[in-house]
Amino acid sequence: MSLNYGILTLGDAMITLNPASTGPLRFVSTFERKVGGAELNFAIGCARLDLRSKWISRLGKDEFGRVIYNFAKGEGVDVDDVAFVEGYPTSLNVKEIREDGSGKTFYYRHQSPVLTLEPEDIKEEMFEDIDVVHLTGVFLAIHRKNMDIVQKVIAIAKEKELLISFDPNIRLKLWSLDEARAAYQTLFPDIDILLTGRDEIKSIIGSDKEEELTSFAERYSISQLVIKDGARGSALYSNHQWLHQEAFPVNPVDTVGAGDGFDAGYLYALLHGFEPERRLEFANAVGALVTTVSGDNEGLPLLEEVFSFINKEAVVER
Repeated sequence: MSLNYGILTLGDAMITLNPASTGPLRFVSTFERKVGGAELNFAIGCARLDLRSKWISRLGKDEFGRVIYNFAKGEGVDVDDVAFVEGYPTSLNVKEIREDGSGKTFYYRHQSPVLTLEPEDIKEEMFEDIDVVHLTGVFLAIHRKNMDIVQKVIAIAKEKELLISFDPNIRLKLWSLDEARAAYQTLFPDIDILLTGRDEIKSIIGSDKEEELTSFAERYSISQLVIKDGARGSALYSNHQWLHQEAFPVNPVDTVGAGDGFDAGYLYALLHGFEPERRLEFANAVGALVTTVSGDNEGLPLLEEVFSFINKEAVVER
């Protein structure tokens, strides 16, 4: 049962258009409309785990913006600090799936409504009853000025002695690896919990060897370095020691959103005082469940589903 902990995140959200048939997009005429975006997925994942979940964003004052707003609100996400803006269309991404199962994603977010968010829009009252602030590299990648917003968020979080977690979530379609590295290195000294994929951290620091990761965490005083490693499970470096946890065996159908779900699961477990091994186990379970359902956030589980899955009980119909 949740003790009503609060988590805050901020970032863009998108309408996702999934093709009804396979093949090049120029031959696809029918799409299914969904809602996506890393930070919104995370916020929804937290809400489904009975955490108080606040999402700060901007949406286009259009029909797609209303779809996203209503969807997030319906999932129990606090959208009091989400505003609609004129002249900036709600972001889109369109998926292409080929006959062999491979695919591409095409982003249409150049004039994202979140571009209108400014540092002065971040108010101290937004952080009331918040325990963790969760940031991602996606928001940073949308526009370089977003660093100023993130730094204000961090300053307020530190003043209020809140935990700060960060998922690099590299999007190389939005910026270069060198740009991403430079931005992350600015933030790392202020991060308490780093939640990153193994391939991702290897790209950032040039190695995924344990001794290099240890040196990295110590250099930036990151108290919890969490490595997400897909079917190989996860690892945690904290208190000068490494812990490893195997993945749950599942038959994945879609890995989109699994990392966001893992992040929500890990922070839930941390806030509820789980021992380090159980934190990884719980986060692995959330990530595994996400992969069993197609969609960006459709697979994010409810709290009781996670415990049922871990305890090898019958999972609730999903």
